[in-house]
Amino acid sequence: MDSLDDLNTRLIRFARERDWEQLHSPKNLSMALAGEVGELLEHFQWLTEAQSRDLTPEKKEAVALELADCLIYLIRLAERLGIDPIAAAYRKIAINEGRYPVERVRGDARRAGEYGDSGP
Repeated sequence: MDSLDDLNTRLIRFARERDWEQLHSPKNLSMALAGEVGELLEHFQWLTEAQSRDLTPEKKEAVALELADCLIYLIRLAERLGIDPIAAAYRKIAINEGRYPVERVRGDARRAGEYGDSGP
């Protein structure tokens, strides 16, 4: 049980057993995802860069559970919209490779439009 398909199947079963699919509209799922991302952010608010990399075991577990919530809602949203999130991610990586060529942006994390006319 380590594939996205297996997880999606389990999430569908979970929602159907509780008659929650009626509540899992794209609007509701995207709003729930945004809320969970906010909860994830709370764990890092006010931490230094170094502290954010060196979490206590308790904090790391709390972050793991928030990440799980985010992933669950993301998978449900993709399923409800008929989107393959893995294929979409690969498409987006290919787009970003074109927008951010290594030789132009290495070590420079500006947005694509901030590189000027000669940039990506």
